Amino acid sequence: MSSTVEAASGPDVQNDRRLDPRVKRALRNVPSRPLDDIDSRDRLVEISNSESALAMAAKLEDLYARFDTADVAPFDGLRIETREFVSSPDGNAVKVLFIRPDTDDVLPGVVYLHGGGMQTGSCFNAIYRMWGRVLAHQGLAVSMIDFRNCLTPSSAPEIEPFPAGLNDCAAGVRWTADNADELGIDPARVIVAGESGGGNLTLATGLQLLRDGDMGLVHGLYALCPYIAGQWPQERFPSSIENEGILLNLHHNRGAVAYGIEQLEAGNPLAWPAFATEDDVRGLAPTFISVNEADPLRDEGIEFYRLLLQAGVSAQCRVVMGTSHGMDIFAAALPDVAAQTAASIALFART
Repeated sequence: MSSTVEAASGPDVQNDRRLDPRVKRALRNVPSRPLDDIDSRDRLVEISNSESALAMAAKLEDLYARFDTADVAPFDGLRIETREFVSSPDGNAVKVLFIRPDTDDVLPGVVYLHGGGMQTGSCFNAIYRMWGRVLAHQGLAVSMIDFRNCLTPSSAPEIEPFPAGLNDCAAGVRWTADNADELGIDPARVIVAGESGGGNLTLATGLQLLRDGDMGLVHGLYALCPYIAGQWPQERFPSSIENEGILLNLHHNRGAVAYGIEQLEAGNPLAWPAFATEDDVRGLAPTFISVNEADPLRDEGIEFYRLLLQAGVSAQCRVVMGTSHGMDIFAAALPDVAAQTAASIALFART
């Protein structure tokens, strides 16, 4: 790590007065394990796809699947289907989980990008199947893009570093725009949204579209708890020190190595949007940044919001009190908070 900031000892989550008691219960059995730096992407791919790592991921997915019920996120009144498109410029196939109210109404559209640090996960995982239904019940047509990850496969078998996932997300925006009529989406009300690594990709997709002259394809960016700094801890982001170990352990180089360490070393804002300058963001679509109070990533999101304001971009920011990283999309644990976040995204898409 280039930073010399030292983190405090592990967090006392159960006595943290900031946290909603439901968050404390959810985190009770989540270990806080500091991770070491790693010397190569190949080694990290090997570790992440080992038998033990895949078994742990399957166990977590089985746990989430128990909550993927109509009580948490109703199926009634929705149209749920899988679509597929050919991504550009690589020509790979990308699947889309498309969820919308089962009506003929033309609706605002949300191109949603799942979390997982650009490294792992799939929009077809139980937590995103639930979250997609919560969003759709807000009157939204939701295109969840299952982009290529850089460590473990999504529904796409390829694992590739930057810019593969970003290319798929930008192509997913273009696919949604090109098929707006068939999908019943109002092309004047399409936003990109995503949490954590998906928050990174939301902002990076906006920056890519801006560079390509295609900013008009979307009318807003909604980034939740964006994972955008690339290295932690940093003194300019105090939350990266005070909240380390609350759900996330980030004081290592693995995220940057997985995505392509040269992108961090080059300060590439398309890979790590915290490197963006005012010139990089000037002209972005209106942007909403949502962060969590007890998240190590909180302050980098807030700092990006302030950069947008300085550049003259229409921007808003909210802090979801009582929550740790991304917990406001956990509809099973925090149904009221998740509903409020979904309503915020829907209001932003409509206006």
